Amino acid sequence: MKILAQLTVTVALVVLTWQSSHGADDTVLARVDGVAITEKDVAVASASMGAEIAGIPDAQRRGQIVEYLITNQLMAAAAGQNKLDSGPAFDQRILNYRRLALAETYYEKMVVDQVSEAEVKKIYDKYVAEFDARDELRARHILLGSEEDARDMIERLNRGDDFAELAKEHSKGAEADVGGDIGYFAKGDMVAPFDEAVFALKVNDISEPVQTRFGWHVIQLLDKRTSKPNAFEDEKFRIMAGLIQEKRDSVIEELRGDAEIEILDPAIKKAIESPATRGSFGQ
Repeated sequence: MKILAQLTVTVALVVLTWQSSHGADDTVLARVDGVAITEKDVAVASASMGAEIAGIPDAQRRGQIVEYLITNQLMAAAAGQNKLDSGPAFDQRILNYRRLALAETYYEKMVVDQVSEAEVKKIYDKYVAEFDARDELRARHILLGSEEDARDMIERLNRGDDFAELAKEHSKGAEADVGGDIGYFAKGDMVAPFDEAVFALKVNDISEPVQTRFGWHVIQLLDKRTSKPNAFEDEKFRIMAGLIQEKRDSVIEELRGDAEIEILDPAIKKAIESPATRGSFGQ
């Protein structure tokens, strides 16, 4: 399961694999009793760990990987000194690690490296060409239980009270903690009465009380804009992940088609043939 899971593409793993397979060198980052730990060692470890370390900031991640490699070297050296580097159990582990290393190398060379930045750019350009620009508004609101409460809130705003602070203190809306800020949205994204009211406002205007099925709203329009496609750098790895997933599926299908695969255990065969099991590994 772990081997298959490591080969399943996520955006984080694509980023780490792509970065680790380009530009790594033999620069020595640390030594353990004279044994060097290099940039290449860190790159290989990064690709193997994948999504497990994707959310860690780069500097902290590199430090943790080097510490991991130091610990591994210490234990590996101790294992050798205690003559734990031979025997059937050790040989089986070496076989399994070799199989995993070969699979990861094949995946990198025949899948990841086959996806070029030119392909990514071509898909991005198509996304830009087909992008449907929309008029968008940014607003904030205070959600209250009655029209009377809403009118009272409008009076306080007209006297100069801060909208965000009133929202934090009084709003029943999910956005209360951020001062009622809803962010950007397009026409039709909100319930009809809210939508109609907010699109009638000018920037900085405050609405009359607006009733929806959620309660009574006091709305302030903060900004108007026309939406734009995301920048290439913001879309690059998402597109790359999709292309790599497609390439991976194609390669695995071809390999399975050329192979003679026998599942001898009936229970395992049933589990593997289950759509839920196959789908969980993206096969």
